[in-house]
Amino acid sequence: MKMIELAQGAKQASVALAQCSTVQKNHALHQMADALEQRAEQILAANQQDIALAEQQGISPAIIDRLLLTPERLRNIANDVRNVAKLADPVGQIMDGGTLNSGLKIQRERVPLGVVLTIYEARPNVTIDVASLCLKTGNAVILRGGKETKFTNAVLVEVVQNALAQAGLPALAVQAVTDPDRALLLELLKLDRYIDMLIPRGGAGLHQFCKENSTIPVIVGGIGVCHLFVEQSADLEKSLAVIANAKTQRPSTCNTLETLLVDRKIADQFLPKLVERMNALGVRLHSNDLTKFDGILPLDQANLSQEWLSLDLNVVVVDGIEQAIAHIRQYGSQHSESILTNNHQLARQFVQQVDAAAVYINASTRFTDGGEFGLGAEVAVSTQKLHARGPMGLEALTTYKWVCEGDYLSRA
Repeated sequence: MKMIELAQGAKQASVALAQCSTVQKNHALHQMADALEQRAEQILAANQQDIALAEQQGISPAIIDRLLLTPERLRNIANDVRNVAKLADPVGQIMDGGTLNSGLKIQRERVPLGVVLTIYEARPNVTIDVASLCLKTGNAVILRGGKETKFTNAVLVEVVQNALAQAGLPALAVQAVTDPDRALLLELLKLDRYIDMLIPRGGAGLHQFCKENSTIPVIVGGIGVCHLFVEQSADLEKSLAVIANAKTQRPSTCNTLETLLVDRKIADQFLPKLVERMNALGVRLHSNDLTKFDGILPLDQANLSQEWLSLDLNVVVVDGIEQAIAHIRQYGSQHSESILTNNHQLARQFVQQVDAAAVYINASTRFTDGGEFGLGAEVAVSTQKLHARGPMGLEALTTYKWVCEGDYLSRA
């Protein structure tokens, strides 16, 4: 199929989907969740094909972890779909309004965006997350996964389309481009007549490629060079637990800690404890401030502005909060930043001066997630400021229209 035909089909499906009731959409979501569990064996077998190819090609363990589906992960994905069905439908909500002096009644009403294009790499869960959120908000979606997820995505999209058809909704509301030919992607990126928003989920190279080549509005996000700053008043034992969670819970995610900043005034006291704890967890430390400890790797300045996506952690000693904030401004990706402190004034300074989608006080950056924020699943974590920022749930997949009503009014 030509890309223009695919996009036209999605546009037509979006018109039909926008007319569907919340009950109809929720029914389709439950059909999707049930089908994922019923066809788990086939989905997991396809995923193993992708894993085997990835291992043959020498793809990194971090990417393979993102690619891997297990029975538990698949159950969680199905339950996430059910959770989306439980959420309030934003479509049709009245945001505000009133009556003007002219007698014209106006109100802002939430409506679907239309057609969403998502380009992503080795994350099969994104296929279902995006499909479920778009369905709930009445949007059609075109999915362009990476070649690493070829077999898994083929089955997942078939499951979703069958569920839509069984629920009486247009199957073309969810479509996938499985051909990895970049020429097809370039063709898609010019179809702004039919596609309303582009969400790339992957590395910096993919984001840059989309920004440079797309005529469709692009939502940039998902690259997380996240920091934790241990300020001198912090509880050091509790800080170690937060750092361990932020770095090791799932190292391949975009909300994982990549650089730890430590106040110089507590460095002598805190760093030995940090090294001991990280060594026990298998974390490789990169630092020019820990040379007196064995096994510390030199800090490559280039790595300060990149994601490790592995059990590697940069450690930088700074002279107080001003230098910590300056470091974050220089190297951060505006994703998630955190301060560990018992000083309320400095906590507020950090919040006010750090420019990021999510800023934390005494908490792990791992909380930056649509499910953790009560949004259900997410289509991405936006690190830009328009039109959405942070985890993008249902409301981020809507826009609004002004609905105006008069009694045969003419403007004076």
